[in-house]
Amino acid sequence: MSEKELSYEYCDQIVQKFEDVVEQPILAKSSVYYTGVDLGTACVVLAVLDENYNPVAGAYRYADVVRDGMVVDYIGAIKIVRELKQEIEEKLGTELIYGAAAIPPGTDALDSGAVKNVVQAAGFELTNVLDEPTAANKVLKIQNGAVVDIGGGTTGISILKNGKVVYIADEPTGGTHFSLVVSGAYKMSFQEAELYKREIKNHKELSIVLKPVVEKIASIISQHIQGHDVDEIFLVGGTCCLTGIEDIIEKKTGIFTHKPQNPMFVTPLGIALSCTQEIIE
Repeated sequence: MSEKELSYEYCDQIVQKFEDVVEQPILAKSSVYYTGVDLGTACVVLAVLDENYNPVAGAYRYADVVRDGMVVDYIGAIKIVRELKQEIEEKLGTELIYGAAAIPPGTDALDSGAVKNVVQAAGFELTNVLDEPTAANKVLKIQNGAVVDIGGGTTGISILKNGKVVYIADEPTGGTHFSLVVSGAYKMSFQEAELYKREIKNHKELSIVLKPVVEKIASIISQHIQGHDVDEIFLVGGTCCLTGIEDIIEKKTGIFTHKPQNPMFVTPLGIALSCTQEIIE
């Protein structure tokens, strides 16, 4: 098995474990718990790992508290994170103390303060804030290539050379734009479009409707990786759950493109893997 296949095997295994513990938490006591808080445009996810950084619990909720990578409903975001935290604490029978978070790449000057405040106000001791594609690579374990995190509002790009991030960028195109196109094409409300696009059974027809938006994302990727000698693109983020999105991007960019079995949970798990017991202000 190649190094790339091994890294994806690890990614798919930890994501599968997380999906399992969301349904059935592991109640064996751990000396410490590490929580990754992912404030997504479409979904807020909490991933909890034990002292050995293995998934033991998790919860998520679709929400509208973040737009284009920025917190727009500060009180609502705190309320959701606090409720998900309490939900998991009740299941585990313990308090979750340490939490880490992530932000779209290049937005630390704009919004990292809001994200930090949400996590702290929800009751966590904040231990780390990193950019989303870099967090995703804690799970992907990629040495060379581009990690592209396509979320609800933005597409974040991290280019890696020998395991080190050498370039980051973020552009405002993502799943929200998918929903707007679906809403217009099918004459349904934005909220109905959000639900419609999540159904896998609709993806075959939606891939045709959404192809222009996916091609725009592919153009954004091409623009940012130009001159960086990237020969592989790795997709993560909830929007990448669209069946066949990797094929459209590969055809447009001309670069081999693939994604894990469930790209939605890669980033929150990477955030949790970056959590420590070293508190930051």
